[in-house]
Amino acid sequence: MRTAQNQGRLRRSLKNSMLALFMATCALTIASCSDASHDPQASSTPSATQPTESADPTETAKKDAIATHQSYWKEVEKLYADRSGKSAKLKQYAASAALKNAEQDAKHAHRRGLLLTGHVTVQDPTVTKVVTHGKLDYAVISSCLDISKWKTVKADTKKPVTLPSNRLTKYVIQSTVERWPEGWRVTRDEPQDRRC
Repeated sequence: MRTAQNQGRLRRSLKNSMLALFMATCALTIASCSDASHDPQASSTPSATQPTESADPTETAKKDAIATHQSYWKEVEKLYADRSGKSAKLKQYAASAALKNAEQDAKHAHRRGLLLTGHVTVQDPTVTKVVTHGKLDYAVISSCLDISKWKTVKADTKKPVTLPSNRLTKYVIQSTVERWPEGWRVTRDEPQDRRC
């Protein structure tokens, strides 16, 4: 069971991870976000909000949660790459803290004249816990986030921004995905501050 101190550290770690990617002047060591918009199979991926056919509700929940998780990262990438934020449909895949943090951090980067280009890869998404009974269905997903090909650039010149050399570019992230009335939504993303 996590202590309040550990939970506070994780929240700080998440905030630090987002800011490191977006602020060239900060000496943060973690960064995160994703999209596979350059993935040729992305258009054939089933919608995360539509249920996957399966006789086993637990397996269906796992598949739907992972599909939502992957779609979420695609939309996050669009959000950070577009100063207007209009091209992203993040609310279809995120809610609660995950949505709020992504939107705030993207605005923070954009106000500083920064964009993120390229792509992020979500590797080996694995459901470590799933609950399909009770008041709210949810799944916890552990994956390896590779941001090495996601570059921070100046919005006006598109020139790369130098980031701290000691930042993690491939690390474990734990996400919570919940089934809301509108469909599955990523509600929390927590970098685990360890390489993968």
